[in-house]
Amino acid sequence: MRKNATPSGQPALVVGGGSGHYPAFAGWVGPGFAHGAPCGNIFSSPSADQVHAVARNADNGGGVLLGFGHYAGDVLHFGAAAEKLRAEGIDVRIVAVSDDVASGEPGDHRDRRGIAGDLPVFKIAGAAIQNGADLAEAERLAWKANDATRSLGVAFDGCTLPGADDALFHVPDGKMAIGLGIHGEPGIDEKPMPSAAELAKILVDGVLKETPELDSTRVAVVLNGLGTVKYEEMFVVYRHVAELLAEAGLTVVRPEVGEHVTSLDMSGLSLTVMRLDAELEQHWLAPADTPAFRRGGTVQGDLGTERGEVYTPGEDPIPEASEESRASAARIIEILGGIRSLLEELEPELGRMDAIAGDGDHGQGMVLGIEAAHAAAEQAAEAGAGARTVLVQAGASWSAEAGGTSGALWGAALTSVGSGFSDQETVTDQQIVTALVQAVEAVERLGGAKPGDKTMVDAAVPFRESLAGASGAAGEAIATAAAKATAAAESTADIVAHKGRARTHGEKSVGTPDPGAISFSKIVTLLGQQLSA
Repeated sequence: MRKNATPSGQPALVVGGGSGHYPAFAGWVGPGFAHGAPCGNIFSSPSADQVHAVARNADNGGGVLLGFGHYAGDVLHFGAAAEKLRAEGIDVRIVAVSDDVASGEPGDHRDRRGIAGDLPVFKIAGAAIQNGADLAEAERLAWKANDATRSLGVAFDGCTLPGADDALFHVPDGKMAIGLGIHGEPGIDEKPMPSAAELAKILVDGVLKETPELDSTRVAVVLNGLGTVKYEEMFVVYRHVAELLAEAGLTVVRPEVGEHVTSLDMSGLSLTVMRLDAELEQHWLAPADTPAFRRGGTVQGDLGTERGEVYTPGEDPIPEASEESRASAARIIEILGGIRSLLEELEPELGRMDAIAGDGDHGQGMVLGIEAAHAAAEQAAEAGAGARTVLVQAGASWSAEAGGTSGALWGAALTSVGSGFSDQETVTDQQIVTALVQAVEAVERLGGAKPGDKTMVDAAVPFRESLAGASGAAGEAIATAAAKATAAAESTADIVAHKGRARTHGEKSVGTPDPGAISFSKIVTLLGQQLSA
């Protein structure tokens, strides 16, 4: 958050995403740029609660513009936070940056992922707000900037997650990966290692191969280092980039060369080109004063006054519960403990599967989620909570601590199951079955995936369909449904990914099952065993 409160009536620009990209996003908070920046775990979206808390503190009557890269986890968590803010009477708009030409076809520009284009898009939105734009105008300019921006990245070697023994991927000696992601996703193609001039041509040709919605000969340019490429090397590449852009008839306006959106210690860089008209150029050149991005001149206008009371999400009061419901809560905690042990054991294998065409953090995220959920459930039970409250608080903690797509979905699933229980009664077998069906339906609504997209839903839908209408012992019904989920999860090895980060790597995902589907099948299999014991 900024030191000073947002000036009264001024829209607040809140940008964010996973950690591991510094100076994005926290380094961009300050006058002329962003008002706040929620940051999640490494390569994982901040939770909806984090986004909500930052936005609540940033808003001062002018509404909030939420900005993030177009990734499933960010879409889920920022979207959930926006719904909560709107319910509280705050006007919220959303802009998901989608500049990466390697992650989609030209006609699907807004469905691509966001990489270093975050910098110019958010810079222009922040400057427009400082110059007096209202929320609708700031939203319009942010989308205009996004649609005028194209980026392409390359990598010479992958990045290493904290505590990991090795990088998420390696590039063969003498090769370069093209089209990498900033969350450690491997490239979509490999080429022989080029010279600086050859690399510049690959990057320039890549970002100029399509004409953005705004066709202009004046451009903002960002040559972005991803973690270990030295500034001297970037300047050598930029000299060739500038020559090629000039040959293409483009005039570069105030280029930026340096580390702006990194990927831990990845060896690589990216080129971003934004077409500029008069109004975009005005805001691109406007002063900014943040810890990691300074644009010359004094930021004009109201900079706000000293911040007063800060909104801090408080703990929900624990509703009174009957002894019967508290006994069910104790059983729920035992089950969560068993799932925790299972996921801790599966963490390396889930990470390995996820690294094939994703960012390799699925196992880590699942462990973070279940550990937080188990601890929150125990804490709620110690305060006298019943079955409903224990699971609702477990779900909120899973989402808050794990972040990412799986964090949002599993948090929603636990919350949905808890909502089907009561703090006054014993949990029955029929309630368990019904609650699980409703939980999968909530995951389908929130995530938007369908069977065949190679996601958790490929295992969850057969599980739901098997449970629907089941009667009798919950353990037996769940065990039968879990067997169908397991078969469906294993069959995802034959599917080309259409959702999530793996979708950008097409055929690379074939041959490996989806880690989200596998973890789902393992969890429900254990649940059936626990309830049958």
